[in-house]
Amino acid sequence: MSARIGVAVVAALLALYIVLVGQRAWMLLVSGDPVGVAMGVALVVLPLIATWALGRELWFGVRAEQLGRRLESEGALPEEAVSVRPSGRVMREDADAVFPAYRAAAEANPEDWRVWYRLGVAYDAAGDRRRAREAVRTAIRLEKTDRSR
Repeated sequence: MSARIGVAVVAALLALYIVLVGQRAWMLLVSGDPVGVAMGVALVVLPLIATWALGRELWFGVRAEQLGRRLESEGALPEEAVSVRPSGRVMREDADAVFPAYRAAAEANPEDWRVWYRLGVAYDAAGDRRRAREAVRTAIRLEKTDRSR
């Protein structure tokens, strides 16, 4: 639940940024000054990029959560006995010990979204957020392909 609160706060702050930059852009666009108009055009682009990025990240979170709930309902989430810190984070040594099995499963079944999602969970537990997101994005893409068949 704290992750959702964090996402909501960041999304609200980004929305505020988009509104404020949009206001400044409008003021510069209607100023009539050629330099101001050029700056206004540039400022219009920034909120558009920010809106796209926010939408993409929120959609990623929604899809990842849907796939996680689906795997949970199937009883297919990783269930290795690993030590956790008081914060609830997995001990990195334990995550590193179980990680090779998930990587091997993804290499053996590259078209199965479930193994990619589990690999993403393993990457996340090992502290490699970039690869975790890549693996979950792959899982989302593969699950979408499965649904369209």
